[in-house]
Parts: sequence; C-alpha cells; structure tokens
Amino acid sequence: MPIKVNVRKNTYFDSVSLMSLSTKANQIEGIEQAVVAMGTEMNKGVLRNVGLLTPEVEAAGNGDLLIVVKAASEERSESAMAEVEALLDKQGKPKGGAGGEIRYATLASAAEHVAGANLAIISVPGEYAAREARAALERDLHVLLFSDNMSVEDEIALKKTAHDKGLLMMGPDCGTAIFGGVGLCFANAVRRGNIGIVGASGTGSQEVSVRIHDFGGGITQLIGTGGRDLSEAVGGIMMLDGLRALANDPATQVIVLVSKPPAKSVEKKVLAAVAECGKPVVVCFLGGTEEAVKKAGGHFARTTKEAALQAVILAGRKEAEINKRALNLPLIEEVRARLGPKQQYIRGLMCGGTLCEELSLLARESFPTSVYSNIAKDPAYRLEDVGRSREHTFIDFGDDDFTLGRPHPMIDPSLRIERLLQEARDPSVGVIVLDFILGFGSHEDPVGVTLPAILQSQALARSEGRHLEILAYVLGTEDDTPSLSEQTRKLTDAGVTLASSCTNAGLLARGFVAKK
Repeated sequence: MPIKVNVRKNTYFDSVSLMSLSTKANQIEGIEQAVVAMGTEMNKGVLRNVGLLTPEVEAAGNGDLLIVVKAASEERSESAMAEVEALLDKQGKPKGGAGGEIRYATLASAAEHVAGANLAIISVPGEYAAREARAALERDLHVLLFSDNMSVEDEIALKKTAHDKGLLMMGPDCGTAIFGGVGLCFANAVRRGNIGIVGASGTGSQEVSVRIHDFGGGITQLIGTGGRDLSEAVGGIMMLDGLRALANDPATQVIVLVSKPPAKSVEKKVLAAVAECGKPVVVCFLGGTEEAVKKAGGHFARTTKEAALQAVILAGRKEAEINKRALNLPLIEEVRARLGPKQQYIRGLMCGGTLCEELSLLARESFPTSVYSNIAKDPAYRLEDVGRSREHTFIDFGDDDFTLGRPHPMIDPSLRIERLLQEARDPSVGVIVLDFILGFGSHEDPVGVTLPAILQSQALARSEGRHLEILAYVLGTEDDTPSLSEQTRKLTDAGVTLASSCTNAGLLARGFVAKK
C-alpha cells in the first residue's frame, strides 16, 4: 500500500493534541494507518516497527512535525493526506478577538503577555520536558508536567527547586489536576466543596473525585504528583508539598491521599506529615495496611470508594443521607447461574492504571495465587507476554507496553477493542471488565466506539453456547461530556451489566466467577 509523507519543518504541536489528531486521522475512511507525531527518535522507532519509516521521516529533526499516511492506493493516499492536513490546520489555527485565544510560540512569550498567570501546563517530548519545566519554575510558575520519559535525576532536581521556591511541581507523567473548579489534562466535572485530594495516580484521583461528587460532596483542589513521586528515589516530595498546601488552604477541611503502594520509607515520611497536618486525612494507599495509618492519626481506606465515602462523612455530610451504592448481591447469584463450570476467570481490560490496580487487588483477595497483570509489582505475577492472558488477568492499556508512540487508551481505545475480541474467544473466561473514562481530554464517545466489539463478543459466545458477562464501569458525572447517563444507557441497551464504582466492579467480578 502506498505511503504518503509530509514533513513540516520546525512545527511543534504538544503530545495531547497530536494523540487526538492521530485518533481522528485513523478514523478517516480508506486510511489503513495514519501517524501524526514529532520527529523524535522514539517516534521514528515506532514508525520503523510498523513499516512506515521512509527516507523523509529518517531525515526529519526533533522539531519537525511528521504526517504519515498509508492507504489502499496512490490516489487515496493523496486525498487522505489532504484530509489529515485539514484536521491539523484546524487544530492549529490561532484564535483572536474578544473572548478568543491567542497562541504564543514560547513559554517565555506567554509568561510575558498573560497577566497574572501562575501555572504552566507542559506537554512536550520527554527530551525537552526538563528544560521547559525549569524555565517555568524560574519564572515562578507552578508546573503541571503531562510529559513523561524524563530521567529520575531531572525529576528530583525540578521538585527540589519547586519546593525551595514554594511552588508545585506536578509530574512528570501527571495526568490530572483541578484548581479553582477548573479541570486540567484528564479531569471530570465535579462540584466544588471542602475536600482536597493529592494523588500519585491520575485515574485513581479521578475516581475518588467522582465518587465524592456522587456521594454529595465536592472538591476544593486536586493536586497530582506524577506516578514516580512516592518511589524511594524521589521520596514523595510532591505529595508532601501537596499535603502541606491543602493543610494551609482555608477552604479545604478534609484531605484525601490516593496512590498505589509507596516505598516503605516514603510511606513513613508521608504518614509523619499526616500526623502533623491538623486536618482529617483519609489515606488510600492501595494494598497498604491499616495499622500504620491509624497510628499516624489518619483514616485508613482500603478502596477508592471507601476513601470517598469517609471523606464526605468527615466533611460534614450525614451518613444516613448518602446513597452508598450497595453491592447487588442477588445479581451475583444470577450471573453465577448463567456461567458454565469451565468459565472461571476474569479478564479486566482497563484504560485506568489505578483502576486496574484496584481490580487486581480485590481479585487477589479471593484468588491469591492466580491473578496476573502487566503492572503487577510481584514479578511472579507479572505477565511474561502482555499479548497473552493467563488465569485471572488485568491489563492496564495505559502502561508503556501499549502507549509507546500511540495515544493513551482514554483517547484511542483501538488496542483494547482488539483484545476484547481475543478474550471473548476464550471459553474459560466468565466475565470481562471494561472501564469507560469520561471528561475533559478523553474520547468523545468511549462507549459508542467500543459497542460494536461488545456486541460481536456477546454474539461469539452465544454461537458457542455459552454466556459471556460483560461488566462495565463508567467513570464520570452528569456534567461531563458525554454525560454519565448517556454512556450508561448505551451499555444497558446492549445488555451490559453496570457497576456503580470501580470498587463495586471488582467485587462483582470476583463474585461472578467464584465457584461454590
């Protein structure tokens, strides 16, 4: 198939915009494959692996924009390239005038002309991220660093600089934040209130914020730290600074900390800060122990749902007034009765890393020696081949295994869709769990784009005389676009079972396949 390439010299777009553009480009009729990316060595490596590396691509520089299109014919490649370039030009067209947006070519120019700005959101290739973050901190700007692929040494240096200047250095690989009611990067539309969140995980923070909203509470600020912050090397610099910032915020009455398990030495430092905080702190370190949290005067939460519920009650809402979304126990018995004796395994195909971690944790409580994942901490339970499941398997499609040179699955769920059909063919699978994450930055219709594969999976199982339970959880609110009710209605119309939270999804899934 003909490959058409256009290299735009010295033309920069941030990675979030390019991920979205690549997703839209691949939906154009007649395109076999399309890539819109900067000319970095990493992106060239990805293009080489998929057979799209050409001499023009090889010669491009880091600051050049690559548009690569593969289609069925020379004519179609030409017309497809024109359509992709039209999308690109529309994305990059500056806006002006009253109420419009003005684009600046550099951080320095933006900082000079935008009066009162105190926060920089940075999304550039990893090799430039430290430089741009350092430039922002030098201008006394807080930093939300969406970029990843930064060295640990650079992360530590930047966070120490920010700490010394009294600034927040969120990231690298910080996926979500909310300040003053405004969601940044991936975020949901939640009401404002008196509960603050510091999270070392993007989707975990989103899940807690949405559950707080669902239970009638609201958010003051949501501060992201980046996934490595609680490692031994980084030492929790940003979580500690975020905790102190919320402790000093008059509007915040209750604080929630959410993360995958931190390094033990870092956990001790964080809990020491909890003890000195002066405000109620709910600690949800997935897989953590209750004793140490209680000793520090904190409130232990085993799951994200429990963390949100405790926070809302501590913030003043009466427990009797809260719809706790109790687990549907009769449903568990109904599904068990539909599954055959050989259908004993769960397959969790997740866009959210912390959601995947929580489901794995809950499954492991029931099946301690048969739960595997591509993000498992214990090497004994880490998948050797991410393309092949074994026993109970939970896949984080947002991990580097799947996102190197590709959009995040919250933007482009195509790889997960392929895996859904693969898992549906396995007669030992009883339930497949899917998450759908709504909100700013996510796919415009995550359920709609996945529905054909869901229906095909159900039909495949029926043709073989077995029931396949599809269990879905939609992370979002009615104020998100698309709305929670719009997305859940599509799923229920397709015969998909819904869970009201990530926690309930995990409890239902393990209950469905438990054999008496």
